[in-house]
Amino acid sequence: MEQRQCALEDLVSGTAPTPPRQTDARCRGCGTPLRHVFVDLGQSPIANAFLRADQLESAERTYPLCVYVCEDCLLVQLEQFEAPDTIFNADYAYFSSFSDSWVQHARDYADLAISRFRLDGSHRVVEIASNDGYLLQWFQRQGIPVLGIEPSANTARAAEAKGIECVTRFFGLQLADELAKQDRAADLLVGNNVLAHVPDILDFVAGMKRALKPSGVISVEFPHFLNLFRETQFDTIYHEHFSYLSLLAVQRIFSAAGLTIFDVAEIPTHGGSLRVFAAHTDGNRRPIAASVESVLSKERNAGLERVAAYRGFGERVAALREELLSLLRGLTATGATIAGYGAPAKGNTLLNYCGISTDLIAFTVDRSPVKQDHFLPGSRIPISDPARIWTERPDYVLILPWNLQEEIMSQLAGIREWGGRFILPIPQPRVMV
Repeated sequence: MEQRQCALEDLVSGTAPTPPRQTDARCRGCGTPLRHVFVDLGQSPIANAFLRADQLESAERTYPLCVYVCEDCLLVQLEQFEAPDTIFNADYAYFSSFSDSWVQHARDYADLAISRFRLDGSHRVVEIASNDGYLLQWFQRQGIPVLGIEPSANTARAAEAKGIECVTRFFGLQLADELAKQDRAADLLVGNNVLAHVPDILDFVAGMKRALKPSGVISVEFPHFLNLFRETQFDTIYHEHFSYLSLLAVQRIFSAAGLTIFDVAEIPTHGGSLRVFAAHTDGNRRPIAASVESVLSKERNAGLERVAAYRGFGERVAALREELLSLLRGLTATGATIAGYGAPAKGNTLLNYCGISTDLIAFTVDRSPVKQDHFLPGSRIPISDPARIWTERPDYVLILPWNLQEEIMSQLAGIREWGGRFILPIPQPRVMV
């Protein structure tokens, strides 16, 4: 595998200089120097830094989107170029409740957890990165005390409007200590799709242990790196995701913190995720389910214990880019019109890496009012209300949040009335009949 550092000198876009960032180029999981590049996606703006119309004349800051794999603990990761509070701030644009399927996923999870762990009004459920209350609302409706921890003030306010108490801070060992001293530790501590978002993953996991009652359970979900690796899901790489997690890597981190993973489930969300259950190693009486070794075996069989297996991913990504560009250019050459659906972070990685802008995608639409009437970072594609699909009647709709393809294709089934068709970019660009 190519052993080099991503160029840090070229941190500019247009004429706006980006201040240099202090990085030590060491693994955030074990401290080993990072030498092995997994994939280099070039320069990219922050994926959720949507633009207003009055910002279009200004150049955007961009940062390297270069991913490494640690030769020691095998954690796949980005260097940190922007502080979390710059990304997850009062203007954070992602609200979980705008996806019907995601809200249903949360409801199903709550039902499962309440039943499996026999939760009732004597227990407390704490969720880290609770967003707009999409999950905690289902526990609360069953009379179970809840607490949300959410650093983005705007999404926390949406949760509070539902009657959910929130702590508007970043989670780590310091906050966990405060919660424990206030007798607010968790019987069930949930961290869904947050573990990849924290730069100091060791402090975060240590905080989870501290905030957990002696008999409590930790439950985390995260996109499974094995699927990214197998299905060329490179668009799930962006600056909000500091780590790309295999069970091999997560088990090492949890074990070092004094936590034992006792069960894991493979679930379909985000293109294939893991739901991991863990408890304190000391005093753990829960049997280790066969599912743990099953998933570890799948990762070993795919070669994820060997750094050499990560070689060649960049070439696969480049080939996918050329295939997608060929498809879109071929369609527009015939006079066909193409719109996008969604304004997800993954879509911005896809568009910016492929160099796709309004020459190929006239506009995109999104259900979130927070994103509407803005422009995608980098590509500058305008974001509209979904009603625009029905007024402009594009020939093709490129589904950017492809992990929600069934939900979106159902919502937009009516485009077939004028012969409209869908395009999916991952794992292979294709037109859906």
